Amino acid sequence: MELVAVDWFKDVKRMDHVSRRKGCAVQVAAEKGLFSLAINLQVPGTTNYSMVFYFVTKKLIPNSLLQRFVDGDDEFRNSRFKLIPSVPKGSWIVRQSVGSTPCLLGKAVDITYIRGANYLEIDVDIGSSTVANGVLGLVCGVITTLVVDMAFLVQGNAYEDLPERLIGAVRMSHIELSSAVVPVLED
Repeated sequence: MELVAVDWFKDVKRMDHVSRRKGCAVQVAAEKGLFSLAINLQVPGTTNYSMVFYFVTKKLIPNSLLQRFVDGDDEFRNSRFKLIPSVPKGSWIVRQSVGSTPCLLGKAVDITYIRGANYLEIDVDIGSSTVANGVLGLVCGVITTLVVDMAFLVQGNAYEDLPERLIGAVRMSHIELSSAVVPVLED
């Protein structure tokens, strides 16, 4: 899949189902007949933040692991949605805390999956895990000094699912909290 857009949002409440927002990358891709996967990393706090990554593809390959993930139930998705993090630039304590060990996100934090006609949105509630919240506390204080890489993939648990293929990867570099915008979301 190809990364086509990133949104950096802030609001007083958690931002769920951002793919319904008119004019967002998911809506634009749907108009072109493309399938989208939106990964919404939700960061709780006095101000809630969401970093949303939009990946698109022309079509899902029938019976592929990605297609089975998109159309699967939450139990299947939670057992397969994997993150591989890396912090190539940052303090030693942050690099050690984040690490680079692959993590099945659905086993570590609460995830809500929203399946639309031409998309799947994955809302990842980072605040639902005490461990993730602790790491987040370290990261938020020094976020403007960090470079963070994240690769997202669907884990292959059977021989026919191999080799694993990336959904996509992103690099976040020197993020400014003040650059986040308030989204216009319809309830």
